[in-house]
Amino acid sequence: MPGGRLTQQERQQIALGLADGLAYAEIARRLDRPTSTITREVMRNGGPTAYRADLAHRATERRAHRRRQAAPQGAEAPAQAYGRDAEAVREYEETFTTVLMGSGMPTMMSRVMACLTLTDTGSLTASDLVQRLQVSPASISKAIKFLESQGFVRRERDERRRERYVVDDDIWYQSMIASARSTAQIVEIARQGVGVLGPDTPAAARLENVARFLDFVSESIARAAEQAREILHTKTGPTSVPAGTARDERIPGQA
Repeated sequence: MPGGRLTQQERQQIALGLADGLAYAEIARRLDRPTSTITREVMRNGGPTAYRADLAHRATERRAHRRRQAAPQGAEAPAQAYGRDAEAVREYEETFTTVLMGSGMPTMMSRVMACLTLTDTGSLTASDLVQRLQVSPASISKAIKFLESQGFVRRERDERRRERYVVDDDIWYQSMIASARSTAQIVEIARQGVGVLGPDTPAAARLENVARFLDFVSESIARAAEQAREILHTKTGPTSVPAGTARDERIPGQA
């Protein structure tokens, strides 16, 4: 299996495959590349409907140039816990980020969510995130506010009174419930519209159909989330942190 960056010819083959409606796995097989490589390439360059080989190639060259300029002389990748391959972890984090972006999450929010999710403790401070992602504190603050509003992260204080941002097993449940509540609000507004537009009009009939569909979906999401939480979610003690892992990644006093 070839390694290294995608060539311009490979990107052209990706574009042709997308135009033919091929799945990422099939494009990857034809290029003898991992499916994750194709997924990341497409999602970070416009998605399946907007991917352009020449634009993607130029964008990749610009990103590589910026990384070379930003990297300090003699800098080395930080040691990884559990003997992980640092480059493989970095590539996977990029893939995870691009998939979140493909689901509709904005870029910076996706980067923060991926960074938090892939830490062993699932907990970082704002300064940790600034250092890891090399962005401004304002960018982190904005991303956290968005993620918190969607139920993806929660805040807590450690023994040094620092604010930490946390993702854990319960976060995905909370996010699903928040999504169900948001959908339920659309149902309520749609049914208000039926009264405003008149129950016997085409527009009102359309709104009623929307309300029925979304009502069924939101109830199903909430029910499934409750069932999954009851069956799958278990409370665990503090995660043991292997030697060499920074103390700032621990969650003091975790229940």
